[in-house]
Amino acid sequence: MDAVESIRGYVDRLVTGDGKCQGMKVLLLDAATTQIVSCVASQTEILSKEVYLVSRLDDSSQNPNLAESRVAENGTVRQGGGLHDLALSSPSHLKAVCYLRPTDINAGLLVRELAHPRFSEYHIFFSGIVSGGLLRLIAENDPSELVRQVQEFYGDFLPINEDLVALNCRNTVAMSCAAGTAWARDHAHLYERNRRGIEGLLLSLRRQPSTIRYQKSSPLAAQLAKDVSDSIRADQIFHFRSMGGGGTLLLVVDRLDDAVTPLLSQWTYQAMVHELLGLNNNRVILRGAPNITKDLEEVVLSAEQDSFFRKNRDANFGELGEAIQQLLSDYQKQTQSHDVSKLNSIEDMQRFMDKFPELRSQSHNVSKHVAIMGELARLVGVCNLMDVSQFEQELACADDHTAHMRELMDKLSSPAVKIPDKHRLGLLYALRYEDSGNVNLVKTAMARGGVTEDMIGLVDTILRYGGRRARGPGLYGVGTKKDLMTQMTKSILTSVQGVSNVYAQHVPVLMDTLQAIVRGKLSAESHPYLGRGPASGTGSDPVPDEIIVFMAGGVTYEEATKVAEFNKTNPGKVRVILGGSTIHNSTSFLEELKIL
Repeated sequence: MDAVESIRGYVDRLVTGDGKCQGMKVLLLDAATTQIVSCVASQTEILSKEVYLVSRLDDSSQNPNLAESRVAENGTVRQGGGLHDLALSSPSHLKAVCYLRPTDINAGLLVRELAHPRFSEYHIFFSGIVSGGLLRLIAENDPSELVRQVQEFYGDFLPINEDLVALNCRNTVAMSCAAGTAWARDHAHLYERNRRGIEGLLLSLRRQPSTIRYQKSSPLAAQLAKDVSDSIRADQIFHFRSMGGGGTLLLVVDRLDDAVTPLLSQWTYQAMVHELLGLNNNRVILRGAPNITKDLEEVVLSAEQDSFFRKNRDANFGELGEAIQQLLSDYQKQTQSHDVSKLNSIEDMQRFMDKFPELRSQSHNVSKHVAIMGELARLVGVCNLMDVSQFEQELACADDHTAHMRELMDKLSSPAVKIPDKHRLGLLYALRYEDSGNVNLVKTAMARGGVTEDMIGLVDTILRYGGRRARGPGLYGVGTKKDLMTQMTKSILTSVQGVSNVYAQHVPVLMDTLQAIVRGKLSAESHPYLGRGPASGTGSDPVPDEIIVFMAGGVTYEEATKVAEFNKTNPGKVRVILGGSTIHNSTSFLEELKIL
C-alpha cells in the first residue's frame, strides 16, 4: 500500500526493458507518463541506467530527423531535477522503450512511428489495460516486425506521496454536476479517465476490494463505483490473492460533499506552498519574488529527492521555521569543518574535492528551503493571513451567526484584507448560513469591498454545487443529539488545547468518514454498499485492514496531511491511501466552479 514504491518498481523495470532490452536505449513517453515517471525518478537517475535519450513520442514524431540536438557540444547531457527531452543525431542503432497511456492518440503516434521506424526495436509498455483492438492495430502496422514485446504496467496515476495519488484531471467539478443528466456525455472523456485511474490504482497496488462503498449524495460516485465493480467482476486480472483479515475497502466519494476544505488557508509546508506559490509536478516557481537568485527561480520539491522536504512536508508553519533554522545551522557547522585555509596536504585537498559535490548540492538545498520559507512568510504578512485564517476556521467550525456576521462585515470593509480573501470569506459564510443567514447582505458588502461581480456570482454557484440540497449530511452535521455531542466535544478539545491550534481546528468531512469506518459505524444510508452489505444484526460493520479512497472532483493537501497523520497514529492497523481527480488549492477550485 505504497503508491510511490509501486510506480518506482515499474520505472526500474522500464529502464531495463523488463530484462529483455539490454544495452543503450531510448525512453519514449507521452505527456501523462512523463509526469508519472518524474514523480519517482530524476533525469539523472534514468540516464545513469543505460538510457541515452529521454523524449516525448508526440514531440519526436513531429521531427523524425531528430537532428535538432539538445545535447551539449561536448556530447554530455544536461542534468536536472526532472525529465527533459534530449535528442541525438543518429538513433537508428538504439532500442526504444515506450511507456504510454493506452489512448487513441498514442495508438496513432505508434502507428506513425512504426511506419517510419527510427530505432532498431521497440519495447512497448502501456500504463493501463490495453484493448484487443489496440493490440491488433500495433500488430497490423508493424511491417518490419520491430516490436519485441507489449506489456501492461499499471501506473496510470501520479504518486504524489506514499499515501496520496492524483490523476491531474481538471474540470471534474463540472463532471460531478453533470452526472445523471443529459450533459454527462459532454464529460465522458473525463469520466473515463477517472474510472481508468481507479482501476489503475487497484492494479498497481495489486488489490481486489472485498467491499465497495460510495457517497449516496453523488450520482457520479455511484456510477464510478458500479463501473469499477463491473470491471473487477468481468476481468480476471483484478483477482488478486486475498490479504486476509478485514480485507480492502474501496470508498468512492465526491468533492461536492465538502466544498469548505478547498477554500481554507493552509498551514503545513506542502499545502502552504501549493496554496500560496503553486506546486505543479513537484515544481515551485519563485520567479518574481523579491531577492530570489536566478538558480532559485524554479526549484524542485520532491520527497524522493529531498530528505528535508520528506521529513517536514506535513510540518506546520512554526515547526517549519525551527526545522529550517536547524538545517541552516547544521550546514554552517559542516562547511566550517571543511575550511579551505586548513587544507595542508594533498590528501586533505583530495578529501575536500570528494566532498565538494555533496556540499554544493547541500548548499542549493538549504538555499532553496530558506528562499521558499522567506517567500511564504512575506506573503503571510502582506496578505494578513493569520488574522484571515483564524476567522476562516471559526466560520468552518463554529455556529455563531451574530458574531460571525459582525466580523465578516469588518473584514469585507477592511483595506488590509485582500480581494481574494474577502471572496473566500463570503463563500464560507454562504455555505455555513445558507438558510439562516443574510447571503444577499453579504453579497452587497462584498461588492462594496471591491469583490468583482463575477466573483460574487460564485456564491450562488457554490451553493448549487455543494449547498445543503446537494451535499450529504456530514459537513455541518444533521442536527441529531449525537452530532451535537460530537460538535461540543470538538469545541471543548479545541479550548483545552489552546490557541496554538487555532489555525488547525477544522477537520475535513473525509476524516469523520474514515473514523466512522474504523469504528464500524459509517451509515449505509449516507454511504451505501455496492451489492450485498454486511450481515444484518451484527451491530457494527467489519473494519477493513485497508481503505482506498477516491475523491472525484479533486482532493486537497489538508486532507492528504490528515490521512498521513491517521496512518502514523494507526501503525499496523488500518492503512489508507487517498486518491483524487486532481489536487486543489483555493484558486484551482474556484476556477473549476466558474465553469459551472
